[in-house]
Amino acid sequence: MKTITKKLLIDRIADSKGMRRVDVKDVVQEFLDQLVIELGEGNRLEFRDFGVFEVKQRAPRMAQNPKTLERVPVPAKNTVKFKVGR
Repeated sequence: MKTITKKLLIDRIADSKGMRRVDVKDVVQEFLDQLVIELGEGNRLEFRDFGVFEVKQRAPRMAQNPKTLERVPVPAKNTVKFKVGR
């Protein structure tokens, strides 16, 4: 499996669409910024034929410190889930 970076993605889009890399970079960055803003507000983002990003709350739980074996409470927290579309 290979890791695709934002830079590589921008290069691929620019090459395939014949656009300047700086223009593609601006659009990709704005898209990612808006994604972060909407998820930060707790909104659900749905992209047809791609998938859904949504914020879910993880329940509080007990964990264990591996060095001391002391039980430690872990509070509830929000996390982003992605469900692949069909």
